Amino acid sequence: MSGYGGDHLDFRGGEFKGPFTAKTEYREHAPAPSALDALPARAVGFTGREPELRELLDAFDPSEPGAVPEAVVVAAVSGLGGIGKTALAVEAGHEACGRGWFPGGVLFVDLHGYDKDPVVAEQALEALLRALGTEPEHIPAGEDARAAFYRSALAARARERGSVLILADNASSPAQVRPLLPGGAGHRLLVTSRDRLPQLGARLLALGELTPEEAYELLDRALRIARPADSRVADDPEEAARLAALCGHLPLALQIAAALLVVDPDKPVAELTAELAASRDPLGHLNDGERSVRAAFDLSYERLPLEQAHVLRLMALAPGPDASDEVVAALVGADTPPVQDLEALVRAHLVERGRESGRRWWRLHDLVRAFGVGVVSGDVGWVEEGEVARGRVLEFYYGWADAADDWLRWLPGMEMSGRFGGRGEALGWLDGERSGLVAAVGWAERERFADTAVRLAACLAVYLELRRYFDDWVVVGRAAVAAAGRFGDRTDEARAWGNLGNALRGAGRVEEAVEAHTRARDLFQAVGDRTDEAIAWNNFGLALREAGRVAEAIEAHTRARDLHQTIEDRHREAIAWNYLAIALVGAGRGAEAFEALTRARDLHQAVGNRHGEAVAWYNLATALARAGRVVEAVEGYGRALEVFREFEDWYGVGDLLHNLALVHEDAGRRTEARSCWFQAADAYTQAGDTAQADRARTRAEEQQEPPPTPPLTP
Repeated sequence: MSGYGGDHLDFRGGEFKGPFTAKTEYREHAPAPSALDALPARAVGFTGREPELRELLDAFDPSEPGAVPEAVVVAAVSGLGGIGKTALAVEAGHEACGRGWFPGGVLFVDLHGYDKDPVVAEQALEALLRALGTEPEHIPAGEDARAAFYRSALAARARERGSVLILADNASSPAQVRPLLPGGAGHRLLVTSRDRLPQLGARLLALGELTPEEAYELLDRALRIARPADSRVADDPEEAARLAALCGHLPLALQIAAALLVVDPDKPVAELTAELAASRDPLGHLNDGERSVRAAFDLSYERLPLEQAHVLRLMALAPGPDASDEVVAALVGADTPPVQDLEALVRAHLVERGRESGRRWWRLHDLVRAFGVGVVSGDVGWVEEGEVARGRVLEFYYGWADAADDWLRWLPGMEMSGRFGGRGEALGWLDGERSGLVAAVGWAERERFADTAVRLAACLAVYLELRRYFDDWVVVGRAAVAAAGRFGDRTDEARAWGNLGNALRGAGRVEEAVEAHTRARDLFQAVGDRTDEAIAWNNFGLALREAGRVAEAIEAHTRARDLHQTIEDRHREAIAWNYLAIALVGAGRGAEAFEALTRARDLHQAVGNRHGEAVAWYNLATALARAGRVVEAVEGYGRALEVFREFEDWYGVGDLLHNLALVHEDAGRRTEARSCWFQAADAYTQAGDTAQADRARTRAEEQQEPPPTPPLTP
């Protein structure tokens, strides 16, 4: 017997001696089973993503206007690892099938694009052909042959049952996906990837983190699925919101956090939040034994080319929430930013790109930043490389902030560096870089950065006061005081105390401000710096006046004025006269205040300090209004208003218009008052003070209240 031949026995060539019996078994071969309902189960607790889900369903809806029945529609969902791409794609698949759009079924293939051994197109095609019911021995070899066979099988399926949805999950390149494109017949291909895949000609949907509301709902729903009575999230919504923020509103991190709460039903949300906030390694906490945020990011990082990985590591060390082109260039030690590498990281969803007011910025998700910092800390060479990069950023910031500060302090005769075209350009740069500048001053805690960071803090004082960012100013001031006390000289420390005192006064922390200015004054006296001692007396007087110690304030401003006169500093003498006048008004010494304000105005005018002169006019106008000299007061306010607007002193504009509105109200000119209130509201809005803006709008519409006595301004 020669053996088996197909479905029969072949006895040819056999030799038989005597009778024999042959036993046979007949089997009818049915078609191989198909796997056309292979869509994974919906993600438990799936929440949010309504706009994104609607966009996907609109793309696949065969009844959508403009849809071509025979056309292949491809949609690619991309986003950071752990952002919830697969969950959204699966949810969209179930919704579409539930609407009867894919009677031919659903094919699903995980391409493992970011594993060490990703699935190549040839392997994916074999899996899909098997799922379509193709016998293994009938599957041809080679990618091209399999792709052709796959398209034919899909066409046959369309004729028999209807169109098919193919979900290709976790793709890392167009080469993995392109051979999976169906040939037509209304089939749809849905791809998920950590990279944008514009080469596919697909409908692109980039997935961002959840909104705070969606993140809260995910946490609450996850706990209630495990235990319906678990109300820990609902009972402490503020801590739940804080936990969601620490998770970066990233679905994977939120799911892990929820799992950690589920396994410990007695643990309050606040306790887990505190653990994450205090941890030096938050990604280490975001691990439930099966899922890990760090592991998800590792898969993306390990695929990066060396230069892109290098840029990502340095980006993680940038100060502030984002980095401008110039900051990135400083980080990498180049004249220009590595745009090609940055754009590649954007496509990989490891970096975000944006533009605002002409400034292009690059940003890392908070957890990606934490991941990058962790990568750097694990290598001694990378740690030193990072410190050198931070030093370059700090020097860059100091050089440019110093030049911008010069414009804010400009007086006739001052030489400018040429880094900015004017005051407005300098302010615009400071506005764009504010968060990074404040964060960079925080590096002062390390000795190698202390000197430059303390000098940078001093350069930010006028700007932060002008824009009324008092909380930032307090942070900057405390960092400078601590660093100067540890690593600097006594003059640096005294100046840092003075700036901190001004910040505390602006923030309404008057008693702390008095203490800080006392420290500054005493230190300047000890080192014999009479110029700065005079400035310290002036600042000390302001704090004393706000503390209600008016007589002491008058004495302090008088000491400041006399010192400035002695050293012939007319610019600062004018400032001292202005402050002295305000204190005199508080003491009821109006005639002396008028004289002091006139001296301040004339001195500012003589030295060319237009903003200082405008402040003096403003205060003089307010004093005139109190004396009932309304016409002169309105004229004085008008002189000041023009300069305040020119200098973009929006809070000053708001206060001036507030006072001018009161003058008009008192004179019975309701129309003029209403106009001033509305203009004041606009100015306060530009200054970022929404509460004052709301009050001004209310006064514009309701003017029955008697006008309060207008205050003077320092």
